[in-house]
Order: sequence, then structure tokens, then C-alpha cells
Amino acid sequence: MTPEERAWWRRVPGVLVRPRPVFAALRSDDDADLAARQEPILLVILLAGMGAVLLTPAWQHLRDDDFSMEAIVIAVLTFIGGGLYGAVGYFLLGGALYIGARAMGSEAPFRLSRHVLAFAAVPVALSLFVVAPVIAIAFGRDWFLRGGPEGSGPDAVVALGLGFVAWTLGLLVVGLRVTLALPWRGVVGALLLGGVLVAAVAVLPSAL
Repeated sequence: MTPEERAWWRRVPGVLVRPRPVFAALRSDDDADLAARQEPILLVILLAGMGAVLLTPAWQHLRDDDFSMEAIVIAVLTFIGGGLYGAVGYFLLGGALYIGARAMGSEAPFRLSRHVLAFAAVPVALSLFVVAPVIAIAFGRDWFLRGGPEGSGPDAVVALGLGFVAWTLGLLVVGLRVTLALPWRGVVGALLLGGVLVAAVAVLPSAL
């Protein structure tokens, strides 16, 4: 492992406690540095996708058509679905962020917007190691069945996951300020425009 690779692996947990130096380091366009951050970004996107997909309505109905689905099958489907979810989110949200930042005057490339998003998503990746055990212990396979868990428990788990999403949004603000050097109005504008674009893409299939 090269020194650059070791540095970027250390920055993955580092962004949770000292985000500004990590987002400042993203401004480097050295080829060795860009290559060194690819594997950490890939891991973050995979874990973040898995953490996010666990809380989607689709996953809460995963066993509806196969009541006897085993835990190992659920785990494999979550790995595959999380990978796809993370990859789509990486490019879709990264693209929306790029367009929003460009509209606010940023000249940063698409790649840099994606990398900012990836390191901002570390809390969502971390949520997998909190939310998944809670689901396994408190609900088991009932979590993946329509009408399974009752009461306020499921809502509390979703709220817990949304807390990690809020953490990610906070890091995204830091990344837009530090990496893309946007002023505060640019940060707000980029997030709003990016959100509008994502919402438009999300509702487009139902409008056609």
C-alpha cells in the first residue's frame, strides 16, 4: 500500500471528527492521489448504499413474496441492492450536486463533486453498523415483512437512520465550502438546485 493510499484510508474515519482537512485534501488533482482515493470511495459508497437500502419501503416488504426467506438470502440481497443503490446515488446525487454548484459559479469538475459526496456520506456508511444490529436484535426477519414490526419501534429505527443522513448533510455543507470554495449563498443554492433535480428525476417515471 502506497503512502497516498494509507493517507486516504485514514481520512475515511477522519472526516467524522476533523472534516475540513479531509475536504481540503480532496482539492488535489495529482494522479497518484486521485488513484489512491478510489478504493476508500468505493467502500463508502457500498456501505452507504447498504445502510440506506435497509430503511427503504421496498426492503420492509422484501419477504412478502417469500415468507420463508432465510437471513443469509436477505444479507446477500442487501449487499447487491446496496451496491446498486449506492452506485446510482453516487452518480445521480453527485451529478445534481455538480449542476447545482456550477449554477452557483463553481468550476470544479464532476469528479470532484462526486468525491465530496462520497466523503460526506461516511456517516450513512457508518449507520449500517448501527442500524443493522438494531434491526437484527429487535425485529429479526419481521423487519422485512409487510405488517411485521408494530408500534413505534420501526419509526425509531428510521429516525435513527435519518440522524445519520442529517450528519451527512452537515458534512456536505463543509465539503461545498472547503473543497468547492462556494460562498454560503452558493452552498444553499447548490443544495436547493441539487434537491430539485433529484426530486424531478424521482417523480419523472410516475409522470410519464
